Amino acid sequence: MIQVSPMTPQQLLENEDPTDAAVVTELDISHLVIEDDTPVDNLQSAQQQRLLVEPLYSSNVLPRPFLADANVGLFYKLYGEPIVPDVLLSLGVERAADYSDRRHRSYFVWEFGKVPEVCIEIVSNKEGSEVTLSAKAQREGKRQSKKDIYAQIGVPYYGVFDPLEQIQGPEEMADARLRVWSLNAGRYEELTPAQGIVAGGQSVWLDRVGLGLMLWEGPFEDEVSRLWLRWCDRESQVILTGAEGQVAERQRADVQQQRAERLAARLRDMGVDPDEV
Repeated sequence: MIQVSPMTPQQLLENEDPTDAAVVTELDISHLVIEDDTPVDNLQSAQQQRLLVEPLYSSNVLPRPFLADANVGLFYKLYGEPIVPDVLLSLGVERAADYSDRRHRSYFVWEFGKVPEVCIEIVSNKEGSEVTLSAKAQREGKRQSKKDIYAQIGVPYYGVFDPLEQIQGPEEMADARLRVWSLNAGRYEELTPAQGIVAGGQSVWLDRVGLGLMLWEGPFEDEVSRLWLRWCDRESQVILTGAEGQVAERQRADVQQQRAERLAARLRDMGVDPDEV
């Protein structure tokens, strides 16, 4: 690596002149902690993350390439801690083929050349600072909530899902289960209604992504019906998981078979051999 004066990731992105004397071939990220073995918060959060990631890959709702993942460090500056969204979606980028290089194992903004289009937080306790700074974060000397950070680094859409009603204060979710914000002139404006989204079947459309987010009540991975956050189309139809898609395909095939059998029975009643039609 060529030794040059330090450059921020943003300066690296903006430095497009190949003749510039300060040529940087690779940023030194050896000081960054990209894997700390911290587990996800709880079983529900882990299930919810799978439900938001898997359908995007098992369906054809988004043009390839794209990157959707859960609990991956989003590094937006060379020095300092990353932010770790529960789910992120970034369009027009893809994973590197070789994970042996550390710079390919997290979402480094200067490597991908852009921030994700969507970051989602799933509330599991009262200390996550998803919308406002928690008391714990204030005691630790932090100054920005996650919402503030995502706005600062330019993430177009930010969503917070509070399935267990952990942060329902008037300055937080205010009795809503889902709130989604859209970036406008560097500030977040709420896309969801003033009362937020509170029940299954309600959705919000993310125009720049071509997908919506909605609340849906039903079983996922077991027989228990719960309230989930899911991707949807413009008509508020959920994007199916791979398993759901297979069930739907079998149901369509069964319906077609039943129709064919009824038609054949009518033809026989009319004295017509259906095999000769």
